[in-house]
Amino acid sequence: MTSTHSWPQQGWAILQVLLVVSFSQADEQVCRQMGDPENPQLSQDGNIILGGIFSFHSSWKDRMDTYFFRGFQFAQAMLFAIEEINNSTDLLPGVSLGYKIYDACGSMARSVKVALTLTNGNEIVAGQSERPCTRPSQVQAIIGETSSSPCMAIATVLGPFYISMISHFATCACLSDKTKYPSFLRTIPSDYYQSRALAHLVKHFGWTWVGAIRTNDDYGNNGMATFTETAQQLGICLEYSVSFFRTDPADKIQKIIDIIKASTSKVIVAFLSHMDMDVLMYGMSQHNLTEYQWVGSEGWIVDSEIAALDIHHILNGAIGLSIPKAHVSGLREFMLNLKPLNSSNNELFIEFWEALFNCRFRQSISSSDIQRECTGHEDVTGVQNSYTDMSLMPIFNNVYKGVYAVAHALHNILSCNKTCNKTVQLDPFTEGEEVYFNENGDPAAKYEIINWQPRENGIVEFVTVGLYDISLAAEKQLYLQNKSLIWARNSKQVPVSVCSEKCPPGTRKVLQKGRPVCCYDCIRCAEGDISNITDSVTCVRCLPEYWSNERRDACIKKEAVFLSYEEIMGALLTAASVFGTCTTAGVVLIFFKHRKTPIVRANNSELSFLLLFSLILCFLCSLTFIGQPSEWSCMLRHTAFGITFVLCISCVLGKTIVVLMAFRAKLPGSNMMKWFGQTQQRLCVLVFTLVQVIICIVWLTICPPFPFKNFKTFKDKIILECALGSAVGYWAVLGYIGLLSVLCFIFAFLARKLPDNFNEAKFITFSMLIFCAVWITFIPAYVSSPGKFSVAVEVFAILASSFGLLICIFMHFFISHRPGFCN
Repeated sequence: MTSTHSWPQQGWAILQVLLVVSFSQADEQVCRQMGDPENPQLSQDGNIILGGIFSFHSSWKDRMDTYFFRGFQFAQAMLFAIEEINNSTDLLPGVSLGYKIYDACGSMARSVKVALTLTNGNEIVAGQSERPCTRPSQVQAIIGETSSSPCMAIATVLGPFYISMISHFATCACLSDKTKYPSFLRTIPSDYYQSRALAHLVKHFGWTWVGAIRTNDDYGNNGMATFTETAQQLGICLEYSVSFFRTDPADKIQKIIDIIKASTSKVIVAFLSHMDMDVLMYGMSQHNLTEYQWVGSEGWIVDSEIAALDIHHILNGAIGLSIPKAHVSGLREFMLNLKPLNSSNNELFIEFWEALFNCRFRQSISSSDIQRECTGHEDVTGVQNSYTDMSLMPIFNNVYKGVYAVAHALHNILSCNKTCNKTVQLDPFTEGEEVYFNENGDPAAKYEIINWQPRENGIVEFVTVGLYDISLAAEKQLYLQNKSLIWARNSKQVPVSVCSEKCPPGTRKVLQKGRPVCCYDCIRCAEGDISNITDSVTCVRCLPEYWSNERRDACIKKEAVFLSYEEIMGALLTAASVFGTCTTAGVVLIFFKHRKTPIVRANNSELSFLLLFSLILCFLCSLTFIGQPSEWSCMLRHTAFGITFVLCISCVLGKTIVVLMAFRAKLPGSNMMKWFGQTQQRLCVLVFTLVQVIICIVWLTICPPFPFKNFKTFKDKIILECALGSAVGYWAVLGYIGLLSVLCFIFAFLARKLPDNFNEAKFITFSMLIFCAVWITFIPAYVSSPGKFSVAVEVFAILASSFGLLICIFMHFFISHRPGFCN
């Protein structure tokens, strides 16, 4: 099969420059190789040699018992791509690609050793050349390694020589640093994006209290560091974050398990390689820890070997990120079409065949081995194990793409004359996939969201339930399909993992001292404050006209309170006002009917009628204090009250002066009455009243009373009242009334011992005493009464003083002088 690939200019430039340098420059100044020579496990000659580093075993010493099918699958993907390119007439025509593939055995030291072997060759002593101890590199590029830490070590060694290294599975974000690793590229996205995607995935399901386990290497430490940083930004807290390496002693693994068992979080984020996950699963299987929800990185989430080892269903319902599914036509058939005795390395393929079918060839059977004998004709397609499982096809595709990336770069270099066209664009993949490297040597980041869903036969299916694409807008990067997910213990309900339950509306979060921000108490909002969202960190104050409801989750309009006619107190005061008005009107009618009688005429009928008229106005002005305040009622109530009471007191004062003057006029030689006749009496009342009118006009002109909403007296009520506008004006009105009352009281007191014919002065004195007592008592009562009660106090004072004047001055006529009305 022939495939053509499309690479943007920038990625091409990086790879081409590296390969040109490796063609042209000499390598290290090493003349003699140190240590034993290394032979590749798989090799094939060609015009251009590509190197490969994969782990076929977990230990070089115990190779017979530690075979990794995964490493062999990666090598097969590389061989398949090289075979396709060699058979192509469009890509590198006339040039054959060879390969040398070494087994790193999961060891960083061995990875560096075989990388140097690939660059230097196997000769113990370097051949003669024009420049001693110098020669071109043996390989033009290296495909591998699988893990991040070995890649960092190899890239550090190869970087100064600009030998390209393309990894298919090293995801550490640190490898994007071109100052440290100038020749490193990869066909798998950086963990920077995966770590952020995992944090957003955790946040999507509302898990704010999680545990974290990582591989204690560059892959795990760097990936978890980015996850932790992003998680903190999203409001996610880590209850614990522990690390281990697969070679750690068993007691360290046990300590991690003890931490998990003692934790309260139910979600575990595992940033682990598949080999470390194998070790952790073995330890956890002995404790039957099945209640935890696992969130996995691409290192193990689609690993069929781990799924097969999970016999206790610890990982059932796990969710995580994986490289998007891919299909390489013919690769599966290529992997399954194996003939061990015809391979390029019989020893390696014999090991593979024996491990695949759990048998032994005749020449490798020992006396103590009781396994069945291999025939070499076993059917690979009939085997169900991790080798025949193609769930890692996306990773195989990464190897495949890495080889093609090198081939296209070599094709451009070899077809280039002295002047190269750097803008040549090749056709895209026949599969419809476009591949490129950015300035850091990284491809575009896109992940599938995988969910472990066990089936009835016990096999775990890796179901794609969503997608995370970093190239989309932030709100569209995470997409979950409408598929039913399986969670821990095969539950259909999303697990809950929080340190503290969500704070309902009406409460706010208060952090618990000494604990992470995800651990908090829910405190009810204070009166007048609300929170209408879940997990609110603050309570919001209601507007002045509103108050919080009982649940503290909404603001309701405050009750407007004023002295109304409908309530009992307002109705009683209204009734008293009307009764006083009617009573005074009745007295007026009686006085008018008997106006020609001696008792009425002797009592200064003109001032009496004016006094009764002013009392009617006093009773009626109290009604302006009842009802909802308005602009006109606020101005009317105080001014009407002030003027009518001054008119009333002026009349009483006039009557008092008349009595006093009349007595003085009967003294020998006295002519005082001629100075205080009818005209003077009218003028006196007019002047006294006019002064009050002037005070009220000035008050209303400068700063009149106005309707006011009082929010301070009661927290949950609005008091509708009349603001005084000018307190000086108000107290000037009251002070003037008080001044006239005191003068009236003094004159009446002076006339108290007059003969019985003039005993009206006694009743005026008593009425003024009541009047002054009422208003002196009014002042502290008015100041201390809240809201509408202050208005009620003022109305009561008006009515009480009015009734006092009416009863003391007029009612005695009906008792003492009733016969006089008839004469």
